[in-house]
Amino acid sequence: MGGATELICANFSTGHNLESGVRSERNRPPKEVGRLAIGPQVNNLPHILFPKNCCAPFRYGSGHHLDSNYMLNRGYAYTTTISSKYHGQTLLSHLASLYPHSTPQAWQEKLNVGEVTLSGVTATGNEAVTLGQTLVWNRPPWVEPDAPQKFEVLFEDAHLLAVHKPSGLPTLPGGGFMENTLLRLVQKQTPSANPVHRLGRATTGIVLFAKSAQAAAQLFADWNTPKIQKIYRALAQNVAELDEYEILTPIGLVPHPLIGSVWAASLGGKPSKSLAKVISRGRSGTTGTTTFEVSLYSGRPHQIRIHLASIGHPLVGDPLYGLTGQPLENLPGLPGDGGYFLHAQYLTFHHPVSGEQIRIEAALPAGF
Repeated sequence: MGGATELICANFSTGHNLESGVRSERNRPPKEVGRLAIGPQVNNLPHILFPKNCCAPFRYGSGHHLDSNYMLNRGYAYTTTISSKYHGQTLLSHLASLYPHSTPQAWQEKLNVGEVTLSGVTATGNEAVTLGQTLVWNRPPWVEPDAPQKFEVLFEDAHLLAVHKPSGLPTLPGGGFMENTLLRLVQKQTPSANPVHRLGRATTGIVLFAKSAQAAAQLFADWNTPKIQKIYRALAQNVAELDEYEILTPIGLVPHPLIGSVWAASLGGKPSKSLAKVISRGRSGTTGTTTFEVSLYSGRPHQIRIHLASIGHPLVGDPLYGLTGQPLENLPGLPGDGGYFLHAQYLTFHHPVSGEQIRIEAALPAGF
């Protein structure tokens, strides 16, 4: 529900985002899992914190997966502190209004089985919440959604690791995934690897990890500067009239009917910049398509999806964003839903330790 109180420091640092940011997960209400909390700095780097009961998979039966994707985790303790805004509400009303992904009836069922506590006492739902109380939902273990279990190593040395993330595999825990993530898979092989950024679950392509504090510090400092070039391939709706677009649409939080709010085009949002160049134009259905090469000059959540949609070119198959860069009017999807084609194709930068120029490429997947 909020920043958890009983936390331990995980074995990786939070980084910046390319197409979809770490911070976006923190700002999402817990439809399925809680926010990632940013903890105290370690070696001058911020660390993501996890509840003590979520950091290792619970294997079913004999201690093995039923199949390669079957994962029953250990549950999650969502924790938040009651603010003055909610003082005096009944607990049931507070839960249902703050986290509309579940109905009041569903929350009452959780209360009836003792999953929710208020200041350490098992709650019934009839309590009036007061400022400063600690609210905890102890979600029982759940079987996580299927996700790919393999990734390709594109580059590796003593300080860096770059991998090719497949579609459908979350970079970090969130959105119902605690164990079926790229982070967990990578750290099984390279425990010291820390993600410098993240990609959206359905986005494919390059994810860069730092294997040393020295490398991480330099990459974090340079990430949203011209020192690091990030180029994507995107398949968008409609035929582009121009050959190149500089997109400056601000990005901020706007209402979403299922999760409260979502990042989208917003006049009051944060400054953002993308450069989209037309690679090809095609005819598909009645409207046609355009393949863009997109360079990022800022790192807002879902930036490419929002920016292309804001100029009239939503990604083909995007279940969330419509022609204006806002959520679709009729039953918009969730940020992690797939169906679109977006690929982190090139990453160019100077090695944070040796200084040599590094250029990494991830081959285009089928569909482009």
